[in-house]
Amino acid sequence: MSDQFYVRTEMLEEQPAPLGQTGILKWSRENLFSSIPNSIMTIVSVVVVAFLLWEFIPWAWQDSWNASSRRECLDSTEITGACWGVITERFNQLMFGFYPHELQWRVLLCFVLLIAAIAPVLFDKLPREMLWFSAIYPFFGYWLLWGGSLWGPIVVIAGFVLGYLVMRLLSQTLGGLAAMILAVLTPLIWWLFFAGAAADILHGIMPVGIEAVKSSKFGGLSLSLIIGIAGIAISFPLGIVLALGRQSDMFIVKTLSVGYIEFIRGVPLITLLFVASVLLNYFMPKGTNFDIILRVVIMVTLFSAAYMAEVIRGGLAALPTGQYEAADALGLDYWQSMQLIIMPQALKISIPGIVGTFIGLFKDTTLVSIIGLLDPIGLTTAIRGDSAWNGIVWELYIFIALMFWVFTFSMSRYSMYLENKLKTTH
Repeated sequence: MSDQFYVRTEMLEEQPAPLGQTGILKWSRENLFSSIPNSIMTIVSVVVVAFLLWEFIPWAWQDSWNASSRRECLDSTEITGACWGVITERFNQLMFGFYPHELQWRVLLCFVLLIAAIAPVLFDKLPREMLWFSAIYPFFGYWLLWGGSLWGPIVVIAGFVLGYLVMRLLSQTLGGLAAMILAVLTPLIWWLFFAGAAADILHGIMPVGIEAVKSSKFGGLSLSLIIGIAGIAISFPLGIVLALGRQSDMFIVKTLSVGYIEFIRGVPLITLLFVASVLLNYFMPKGTNFDIILRVVIMVTLFSAAYMAEVIRGGLAALPTGQYEAADALGLDYWQSMQLIIMPQALKISIPGIVGTFIGLFKDTTLVSIIGLLDPIGLTTAIRGDSAWNGIVWELYIFIALMFWVFTFSMSRYSMYLENKLKTTH
């Protein structure tokens, strides 16, 4: 009887995976046809999308970009759908409103510098020294857009410097809360009563400036970006302060924070915009002339900050009490624990809600058309009022929707990038 061996002496070559276990077939089976309901929804969705594209593409795919009027589109035997010539003719207006054509380079430069200013804030791998430019950019950007004397933004910066000095000098003497209140009041008093006179005196001594542009000339996408970016940048820290105030143990601070948040969230934004347009000047000192865009930015910021506060408060409430106890065990005071332990975790949890609030704020900038500002939606009325483009509707709204989608989608993708980087889902 011979011995039998069952040990293989040669390794078999690696075989390819079954066709259904790799590539697009595997992805489709797992995501589109994983169950009967999922398969039905996939088929229905494909049919609906195919029908919409079947109707939309022939209408939109028109060589009408060079048409100079709606009549030219209608008279052409080749153009039976969309008349995109309105976008070509009014593109500059949709971007810049009635901003002087020879000065539009200032708007472009302002937004190019904006990218450089927010880059170190959004991406921590960039040099931290760039944050100094991020800090001074809002004042330089305002001067670049509106023009006028260079001393205007300088005296505004001086208000922040005064507030910082008051905080540093009085924090040891009066305590943190009293010093903080005075540090907030000092720049407000400076801006309301002394900044204008100081800017005029300095400009009289050394006149430095560029051509001024009135707010009535602003419009288009650039106006929406100005209001949206300013509102986002200011409402975020204000929302953090309100969220901390709502959770404070101090009765007055908590009551004021709760009252502000509940009142603002109970009032429609359009009401606040009408207040900004009509009533806000009545509350200012006599002779004060608040710019209409500045008034709108203030109201949009106050509105967004209330919603931001609730989003951040949700993140604070989601943290286990052990995190607060750990901060106390380390001997950290309130502000140290918030800065180093509590707030970073709360903000990380709140990223989807924060970005959602930002997106909502940016889209709500179109409401300013109701109070007479010519954002892209407001400009459509003026464009359609021209006899050359009377009757054009869908082309304008589709183009504007696409512009807003680009920015909101970019914010959404950055939110996903940040969540993956911080691993908030783990």
